Amino acid sequence: MTGRGKQKIRVSRPAGKRAELPAQVEAGRYFDVRPALLGPRLEGLHALTKPGVRGFPEVDAAQALLAQTMRKDRVGGEVLDLTAMGGLLASLPGVTLRAVEGSAAALRVLKAAGLATVAAVPGDDLRERWPERARTVALVLAGDRGNAYALAQVAWAHACTPPGGTLYLAGDRDKGFDRYVRAAGNAFGTGETIARDGGMRVAKLVRRPGPTPAYPGPEGYEAFGVKVVGLPGVFSATRPDKATTLLLGTLDDLDLTGKRVLDLGTGTGLIGAWAAQRGAQVTLVDGDLQSVRSARATLAANDLPGEVLHSDVDAALGERTFDVILTNPPFHVGRGVVLDVAREFIAAAARRLNPGGTLYLVANEPLPYETPLRSLGPVRELRREGGFKVLAATRAG
Repeated sequence: MTGRGKQKIRVSRPAGKRAELPAQVEAGRYFDVRPALLGPRLEGLHALTKPGVRGFPEVDAAQALLAQTMRKDRVGGEVLDLTAMGGLLASLPGVTLRAVEGSAAALRVLKAAGLATVAAVPGDDLRERWPERARTVALVLAGDRGNAYALAQVAWAHACTPPGGTLYLAGDRDKGFDRYVRAAGNAFGTGETIARDGGMRVAKLVRRPGPTPAYPGPEGYEAFGVKVVGLPGVFSATRPDKATTLLLGTLDDLDLTGKRVLDLGTGTGLIGAWAAQRGAQVTLVDGDLQSVRSARATLAANDLPGEVLHSDVDAALGERTFDVILTNPPFHVGRGVVLDVAREFIAAAARRLNPGGTLYLVANEPLPYETPLRSLGPVRELRREGGFKVLAATRAG
């Protein structure tokens, strides 16, 4: 799971265009790739999308402004897009896109679009795939994932841009964009904000020769007897979140010896490592590549066995089934409160639980998970505290 900023939860959709979009609520359509809905300012361009991709069912607002700006600048040739999402920049006239993503959902979309794609996160060396660096680089800052991750993105963009090359940097004013542009300017040597639309911004920077800024290192803490390795941008990278704390505290007496356990949406790997310490055979999955690496580091730090998979919900699980599924499902994709992914977590549990197996889920009190959980069996509320609830549902034997 990726980092989540504080945000009021509104589970009802506003009146108007978004409330009328059946693609957001149709059951069984989670894995369908479809054209993104584009506004009039993006006329002539196209992108694909699916639930779990930032901006779905449209495109991310910062990326939309980025595409408009680059089209106005008549950017062409090889463009390295470090946050490719649904591949919008590939439709710019004359652009050949090198698409980079850490989201399993977005990677599914980019593959469907037939784009040259690499799964990577800030700090990865892309020269093995593309030995010669592109003269133009594009990046949407994920300020919602925290300061350390955004600064890692800036350093990565610097490393990927050759001297004399150009970086187009997009982001949200309310998520620290001006601060990160100043950091980028210090590294690149020149640049300015050239486009504004509401809270969205785009800056253009030209790189001078010089060293790449240092990448922020991982955070570490201990909780429930687990040494946690939290990489920048991963949910609860610096301390255990209240919901997971409530879940594990509630399940303190749960016997997992010899059980096959799935940690669905693992984040730092705390839940899966906790289960492994209790004798479970664990599989940890997350759609965010940075989270997958964090979880692997957590298992290694505790000398615990287990497999960690980069997966769009359960897509990478093959024929695996489980006795117990544990999850603190995400309800954010980017800035928005979006429940499509969490609902698919519950649908995945229905596919993956062995008869008699149980899903344990923790969520914010207002989130309406009880109804979809009844597809598994009777729903039990095990605990309600501090604005969160722990729910359980057991598949019929």
